[in-house]
Amino acid sequence: MREVFHQSLEDVQSRLVEIADLVTIAIDRATRAFGTSDVSLAEEVIEADAVIDEKAVELDELAIEILARQQPVARDLRIVVTALRVSASLERMGDMAEHIAQLARSRFPERAIPKGLKSTFTRMGELDVEVARKLAELLRTQDLRIAEAIRDADDDIDELHVSVFEKVLGDSWKGEATATVDATLASRYHERFADHAVSVAKKVIYLATGDWAGADDDAAHEPSPVI
Repeated sequence: MREVFHQSLEDVQSRLVEIADLVTIAIDRATRAFGTSDVSLAEEVIEADAVIDEKAVELDELAIEILARQQPVARDLRIVVTALRVSASLERMGDMAEHIAQLARSRFPERAIPKGLKSTFTRMGELDVEVARKLAELLRTQDLRIAEAIRDADDDIDELHVSVFEKVLGDSWKGEATATVDATLASRYHERFADHAVSVAKKVIYLATGDWAGADDDAAHEPSPVI
């Protein structure tokens, strides 16, 4: 029975990694669609979000089944509960990617990126894709050094997010109301995407160390046991 239980936990981990990989694909395509007004690519992201949602529901059902049948305690219980919370964050990251794609689709054939902010949103997109890739690797390897890199990237995204608001609120901003709304929404989606990744990283740190306060400190440099 113990062997079956551990196999179930390994299945949970593999499913989390699978969802994280799908989220990485989604944000990569969404940011490219947003930057180039590629409506076909945007449609792919929007349609694929249903797959991410379905995978998250299936993982949640597996976790609940483990709780009901195995009745884990102590660390094993933390693993299953953490998996449920991580699943929810990954699903929300998929939603953020979908929202970015929807902006690109709604403005087609025009570009959703307002004039003067192209380089900012290009960089935000690059960082979000980097964060997603690192998060998938963190879930795959539990190397907590990756968690630190995710938080560093999030800091850079936060700075870009602030710069977008400073731009649209500045006296030199000449964008129409639609452009202002698009810029603020897109910036918020990018920023929230990274915030969810940081939230997942903190949960992985907690699972590895058992110290929630430590999740807000610099990440340790040793891999954690399997999620």
